[in-house]
Amino acid sequence: MGFEKITEEPSEYRHLDKMSVHEILVNINHEDKSVPLAVENALSQIEKLVAVITDKMLMGGRLFYIGAGTSGRLGILDASEIPPTFGMPYGLIIGIIAGGETAIQKPVENAEDDKDQGWLDLLEYAVNEKDVVIGIAASGTTPYVIGALEACRKYHISTGCITCNAGSPLSKEAEYPIEVVVGPEFVTGSTRMKSGTAQKLVLNMISTTVMIQIGRVEDNKMVNMQLTNSKLIDRGTKMLMERTGIKDYEKAKELLMKYGSVKKAEGFVVRGL
Repeated sequence: MGFEKITEEPSEYRHLDKMSVHEILVNINHEDKSVPLAVENALSQIEKLVAVITDKMLMGGRLFYIGAGTSGRLGILDASEIPPTFGMPYGLIIGIIAGGETAIQKPVENAEDDKDQGWLDLLEYAVNEKDVVIGIAASGTTPYVIGALEACRKYHISTGCITCNAGSPLSKEAEYPIEVVVGPEFVTGSTRMKSGTAQKLVLNMISTTVMIQIGRVEDNKMVNMQLTNSKLIDRGTKMLMERTGIKDYEKAKELLMKYGSVKKAEGFVVRGL
């Protein structure tokens, strides 16, 4: 059986322009409900890739996401949220998008069609065998992403992918493919919808699980989060009070601000406040 691009098949709904607002919302919601079930079917694939990323990061490697359009933006979003959430240094999880920073907000003509540029963009970060590169493309046919993974394989760099078509050219280039088949979109070909939601769910799972595995979460708490606003400072203060038994809110807050994270402040208390 040949490769079928299910993401581009006609919507199962007709005459969207004739639907009421209520009908549109109900139908979109109905389609969205199918996404977590499609992700569930890919859990074994996700698990294999997470294990590789965890091992590589514990050995000093990095994680790269590379994509074009919506897929590229989702990778950048996930990468950008890791330092503030888990206190990881910037530069350990990196998102790359075809067309560069301009493409985050505006489409860059033909950027995704350049099969050589993805690898060149990775080389800007001195990508190497210690790293893992995940190609993200709903269709599984984006030349920019396929070319990047082809080159990675040539240089013995571990690769994964997240796509929404089974048996795609991208999956064939990835050592650890993740295929979340969500079916045709509500608006034909609009892969920012179900496909984008599926990719976001998988990215959440990958990065969160890796962060837990490498020790950035204790119990169910983000003990290494960056204290970048009053909400997080308040959350961190209460977390420190809970974990150490300190009763005085202001005292706990002072320690938190002095040491910069719940984990470091707790360590000071444990050593003998």
